Amino acid sequence: MAHYFEIKQNKAGEFVAYFKHNSETIFWSEGYKSKSSAENAIESIKKNGPGAPTKEAD
Repeated sequence: MAHYFEIKQNKAGEFVAYFKHNSETIFWSEGYKSKSSAENAIESIKKNGPGAPTKEAD
């Protein structure tokens, strides 16, 4: 499994969703107070991310 999501607690006790490729972190979410909120963020990325365009910065 090359790509996967992982939820970990940070030092502040918040739950953060990490997207990883071969154990290397590609990006991560903001911190959430509950694990279910981090899980919802992952589901949102899966649902809305595939069709997202790439934009050049201004």
